[in-house]
Amino acid sequence: MRLRNVTPKSLFGRMLAIILVPIILVQIISVFIFYERHWDSVSRHMSSNLANDLGFLIDELGPSPSNEQRALSATRARQYFGIIFYWFEGGILKPNQLLENKFTNFKLALENRIKKPFYLSTEENTGRIIVDIQLANGIVRMNIDKKRLFVSTGLTFIMWSIGASVILFSIAIIFLRGQVRPILRLAQAARQIGFGRDVTNYQIEGATEVRLAGRAFQAMRHRLKRQITERMDLLAGVSHDLRTPITRMKLQLAMNDYKNSKENELEEDLNEMENMIDSYLDFARNEREEEMVEASLFKIIQQAAKLSDPKQKHIHILPPINDIPIFPMQVRSINRTLTNLFDNAVKYAGKTNISTQVFDDHCEVFIDDNGPGIPREKREEALLPFNRLEHSRNKNTGGTGLGLSIANNSILAHGGQLFLEDSPLGGLRVKILLPL
Repeated sequence: MRLRNVTPKSLFGRMLAIILVPIILVQIISVFIFYERHWDSVSRHMSSNLANDLGFLIDELGPSPSNEQRALSATRARQYFGIIFYWFEGGILKPNQLLENKFTNFKLALENRIKKPFYLSTEENTGRIIVDIQLANGIVRMNIDKKRLFVSTGLTFIMWSIGASVILFSIAIIFLRGQVRPILRLAQAARQIGFGRDVTNYQIEGATEVRLAGRAFQAMRHRLKRQITERMDLLAGVSHDLRTPITRMKLQLAMNDYKNSKENELEEDLNEMENMIDSYLDFARNEREEEMVEASLFKIIQQAAKLSDPKQKHIHILPPINDIPIFPMQVRSINRTLTNLFDNAVKYAGKTNISTQVFDDHCEVFIDDNGPGIPREKREEALLPFNRLEHSRNKNTGGTGLGLSIANNSILAHGGQLFLEDSPLGGLRVKILLPL
């Protein structure tokens, strides 16, 4: 298993892990050192002190204590050591005592100090420690408070460590959210620009590095808008200047009542030049920013298909696999893209199927035809502007090689992708991916 598969994917999660993991490691090391060093040392010290107290009382009782001696020792045990003293005359000690690990140090201390048979147990209700010691004429029972053997600061230390970690973790979350929020807003603004959507409410904020990235982002955005506008204005001006002489020549040809073959050829050339200018304008117009509006992609598909195939003989729209939601898009740009693709399908193929499918964050449109298709090694080249493929498309049909390029640029402007693949019908499949 790779580390990337278990680590957080978001920036906030990774920054949180960078803080949380060291805190956990420090707490584990601290608790380990506390229990292995401090706790064990304190436990041995308290066990030794308690064993010495019990040993003093046993030495005072002697091997066969009398009633007076037992009473005196019981008073001293309660008064000075907080130990409750019981006596079982003629009692026999239980064998095979079972001890928990926490009594190990106390057991070793008793064995070293008392040198007599003993039995350790605890009271279930109170948790007090019971020590039964075998003497010659009976059993002496010492009822001891567990505080004499176990320190209560261990739980306090653990709770303090956990509480401090929670407080530090909460403070870290508050500060991290404040630091990550500007980055998320910058990423969201960049994502909207990538989808071709306008961003008007983005403000530069956050740390110095984030502000530098925000300023660079805004400068890039303004530069791209200016370049697109200048390019469109240039092409519009050139096309206007070209249309004027073309229109004048067409008017002069129209005024001639009798046309010879050369004049007919000239008129065809003028019509071809006018169509080329229209194609260039479409290519430039596709890069002009258009307002994003909420629209139905399926309705746009139906409108474009009806425009390309009015009699509905070639294009067949399949019912969508699941409901297509309404999402922001440049309606004229998408309509022009689909119309170009459908026109190509009608021109070069006899049958075309259109299907759609919606996923979590994107929608896919499939345009399958049974035409000659495009060879795999030529598909990337086919998306370039002013490029016509002689082997995959009939050159005699005319065209400027801008249809697929216009469609590809439009999809890219929406933050999507356009793929050319093999069609199940034997021709070309155009796959369009649009983010929702």
